[in-house]
Amino acid sequence: QVQPVESGGGSVQAGGSLRLSCEIAGRTFRRYAAGWSRQPPGKERDLVASINWIGNETYYADSVQGRFTISRDNAKNTVTLQMNSLTLEDTAVYYCGKGWAPRLEDAMEIDDFTSWGRGTQVTVSS
Repeated sequence: QVQPVESGGGSVQAGGSLRLSCEIAGRTFRRYAAGWSRQPPGKERDLVASINWIGNETYYADSVQGRFTISRDNAKNTVTLQMNSLTLEDTAVYYCGKGWAPRLEDAMEIDDFTSWGRGTQVTVSS
């Protein structure tokens, strides 16, 4: 399958912001939900945000609710993750993925995603 490609990671101070971008090639991108997961050092990977196929419904993990915003542009085959009010606990490798189904209800768990990118590092410092 086509692999998503993430960009935009880097280092930021606590309280700051970063915007991650993801491109998922292929004409079928718009048919499926998309999402972002992250893996902090030494911890398991968890889903942090997802968005349905047309971009009008979103899901956020409790840990990022109110701080992160996921969006998509189907004309550009891109998914973004705007991250605000970053904390040290947000340090992780962030991955972009494509879901197996279009609906948000089927994109709320990490196992709902069939393809993940290689990830981009986000490091938050005090």
